[in-house]
Amino acid sequence: MEIKVLAPAKINLSLEVLGKRPDGYHEISTVMQTVSLYDTITLSDNDSESVTISCNYEGVPCDDSNICAKAAYRFFDYCRMDVKGVHIDIDKKIPTQAGLAGGSSDGAAVVLGLNRLFGTGLKPAEMHEICERVGADVPFCLVGGTKLATGIGTNLKKLPSFNCSDIVICKPDSVSVSTADAYKKVDALNPHASYTDEMIKALYSRDMFFITTTIFNDFELALSIPEVNEIKKIMLDCKARGTGMSGSGSAVFAVFTSSRRAKKCYETLKQSYKEVFLCKPVKDGCKVD
Repeated sequence: MEIKVLAPAKINLSLEVLGKRPDGYHEISTVMQTVSLYDTITLSDNDSESVTISCNYEGVPCDDSNICAKAAYRFFDYCRMDVKGVHIDIDKKIPTQAGLAGGSSDGAAVVLGLNRLFGTGLKPAEMHEICERVGADVPFCLVGGTKLATGIGTNLKKLPSFNCSDIVICKPDSVSVSTADAYKKVDALNPHASYTDEMIKALYSRDMFFITTTIFNDFELALSIPEVNEIKKIMLDCKARGTGMSGSGSAVFAVFTSSRRAKKCYETLKQSYKEVFLCKPVKDGCKVD
């Protein structure tokens, strides 16, 4: 049997790092949004009693260090099942080390797909619990939409939908950011802002000017990546309503209320950068294709 699951990317409309906890994790307050840029995860069962992985994207590990393998083992452990034979193929479109939660979304897709593949009948709350054991962004990627995430990112609250027409995403060539290194730089900066509260107010107001002028990311401030600023300038020259870096970087996103202007921005960036995507906000997370 074979199951295909679409795993969406996410952007952060706001992201504040509130401090480091004794267990090494960081407390955050962030508004996340899933977008229509997807990896496709294909799961198929077999008689091997092992988890194997393949991927089309150079540099992605295809062993037990891959988050998809971790998700599979957490699933079997939660369900008190012996490890079943399953092959996980990752058709990757979401750039890696970009702050777009590509790995986290793939992990969530595995949990959703295995629940369907083996007919375990887990409820959403149970899948959420497994996803918490896999990684901080994984529970959000399972459900998607527009959410406030607090704690280490696993406490989720639904917010009004973010309804722009188009989003352009661009990852600078040859600029990848280690999340651990990014947190070290944020810790050194010790930021204290309240932009997430403002973003929540903006979303409830449904005022696009208020929303796009409240986009904020502590990592963008702490890392100060020149290529990010260059891309943002191009986006703003193309009449983007607002721009920001996603997660710990290095991908940059632009919000548009005109599809024509968004397409022009996409075409302009494609002349200089390899990984450029034109997408829309979506109201769900991982879904069986």
